[in-house]
Amino acid sequence: MTEPLIELKGVSKSFGSHKVLDNVDLTIYRGEALGIIGPSGTGKSTILRIMAGLLAPDEGEIYVQGVRRDGLIEDGGDPVGIGMVFQQAALFDSLTVEENVGFLLYQNSKLPRSRIRELVKEKLEMVGLPGITNLYPAELSGGMRKRVSFARAIMSNPDNPSETPEVLLYDEPTAGLDPIASTVIEDLIRYLQSAQGVCGTYAVVTHQDSTIRRTSDRLVFLYEGKVQWQGTVSEIDSTEHPLIRQFISGNVHGPIQVAG
Repeated sequence: MTEPLIELKGVSKSFGSHKVLDNVDLTIYRGEALGIIGPSGTGKSTILRIMAGLLAPDEGEIYVQGVRRDGLIEDGGDPVGIGMVFQQAALFDSLTVEENVGFLLYQNSKLPRSRIRELVKEKLEMVGLPGITNLYPAELSGGMRKRVSFARAIMSNPDNPSETPEVLLYDEPTAGLDPIASTVIEDLIRYLQSAQGVCGTYAVVTHQDSTIRRTSDRLVFLYEGKVQWQGTVSEIDSTEHPLIRQFISGNVHGPIQVAG
C-alpha cells in the first residue's frame, strides 16, 4: 500500500445528543481516489470537515503525513496542503470570479495583483472556464459555480509551495446538477487527479450512482456513525453485504432505516 496522507484513528463526533461519528478509523493513501458513501445524516460531510481541519473531533486522533494534528488547521499548518470543495460551491456573491478564485492569495500572500490574476486565469483554464474572471457568481450556472470552486481549491502560491494542496476533499460535487453537468464535473475530478502540478489524491462524498462509479476507486460505506464496509467500486455489484445491496438498489426495505 502507498503512503498514508490522512489517517483518522478512533474518531468520534457528536452534535448535542446525536453521535454522528462513532470510533471511526479511516485512511486516505497517496494517489488514491476514495469515495465516502452512505445514507444522509451518517456523518460523511462531518468526516470531510474533520479531515480538512475545519472541525475538531470529540475523541480520536488525526494524522497528516504521519504528523499528529492538534486542534484545527488554523492552529498550526499541516505538512501537506488540503483543499476542500463545498457542496454549495461557497463562493462570495459580492466578489468577481477572479476575486473568489484568488481570494487566499489576495488576503495572505505578497504576490503582486498582476501575478495573482495570471494564476487565476491559469486555474480557470484548467477547469474549462476561460474568460469569465469579471463575472459574478449570480451570472454563472450551477455547474460553472462548482468549477469555479474547483479552481479556488487548487490555487497555489508559487512563493510558498508547501501550501499547494496535495489532497482535495469534495463534498457532494454533483449535487443539484443535471446528468450532463454532473458528467462534466466527474470528468473534471478525474482530470485534476492526473494533471501535472495538481494534487493527485482525493476523497469524494456522494450519493449519486454515476459519481460513485466514475470518480472513485476505493469505497468506504458509513452508516450509524461507523464504517460498515470497505471495498472497490467493482465490488459494489458483487458483494452480498445487505447495507450495500439496499443502498445501491434504492430499496426502501432492508437494514437501512428510512426516515419517515
